[in-house]
Amino acid sequence: MNALFNIAYQPYKWIIVFPAMVLTTLVMGLTCIFVGAVFSPDKADVPAVAWAKIFCAIAPIRVRIQGRRNYDPLSAYVVVANHKSMVDIPVLHGFTGLTIKWVMKMELKKIPIFGTACNFLGCIYINRSNSQAAVESIKAAKKSLSDKASVLFFAEGTRSRGGLLPFKKGAFVFAMNSGLPVLPVTIKNSERILPSDTLDLMPGTVDLIIHPPVHIPNCSKAELDKKIDRIHRTIAGAL
Repeated sequence: MNALFNIAYQPYKWIIVFPAMVLTTLVMGLTCIFVGAVFSPDKADVPAVAWAKIFCAIAPIRVRIQGRRNYDPLSAYVVVANHKSMVDIPVLHGFTGLTIKWVMKMELKKIPIFGTACNFLGCIYINRSNSQAAVESIKAAKKSLSDKASVLFFAEGTRSRGGLLPFKKGAFVFAMNSGLPVLPVTIKNSERILPSDTLDLMPGTVDLIIHPPVHIPNCSKAELDKKIDRIHRTIAGAL
């Protein structure tokens, strides 16, 4: 049955889903640029959320959220999530209710419309090949964030192709310096919908497990490492 469904879904994917997503990205991207330029980056989040929900509706992707009581969508957090699929982006942006500013690699800024739209959305571009420059970019961006803007890090630093990779420290240092709590999020089953490095999109269900926030006060390197390890185990334990 799954094999037959996979065959039947292919024409729909190529004729409907991918062309619709290109068009939606173009329209919503231009809208983000306009709204961000005229109003504010937080206002530009409205068309960005619409883009994410349209993507999931067309695919279609169902999103189930556990742990809604663990956070306030109107508050700011340093969101730390695992990352196995490009589907993670619309799922997180469209369904958490948070005003999300992504930490993104500098190369994405060069993508026409998309890169400019993310810039007006208030996303933070970093140079991953230069750790000091990346830290400075995050420090500079922190000054322009609103009180309800959450900064999202894929803490592994890249998409994992297997189990959960070790976490980079950037998200946690940012949380410590900014005073914002870390909000750990486990994304489950997204790789079944769109595996890394492929266009093998299939409909399905993604689970978001949102864990209680973790406060990271100013602390020593050893204490910070313990906090990171605890958060890593929390996210991994729900996979």
